[in-house]
Amino acid sequence: MDYQSLGQTLSTLRQQNGVSQQTLANHLDISRATINAVENNRSGDIGIRKVMKILDYLGKELVIRDKSPFPTFEELRDGQ
Repeated sequence: MDYQSLGQTLSTLRQQNGVSQQTLANHLDISRATINAVENNRSGDIGIRKVMKILDYLGKELVIRDKSPFPTFEELRDGQ
C-alpha cells in the first residue's frame, strides 16, 4: 500500500463507519485539516502514531507482512 492508497483507505473506512472528519478530529485531538490533508494526499508526513490512532478509532490495526512479488487484485484492477 502506498501513501495515496492509505489516505483513500482511511477516508473510506471513516465514511463506512458514519464518522465525519470533525468528529474524528475531536475524539482523537487531531485537527480536521490534518485528517482532510491525509485523506486527500496533501499531507507531507503526519507520523505513524496519528495513523495508528485513526485506525484504532475505526476498529482497524496496522499489520506488517511480507511483500509479495506478485501484484494484488486491487493493483491489477487499477492498472498499477
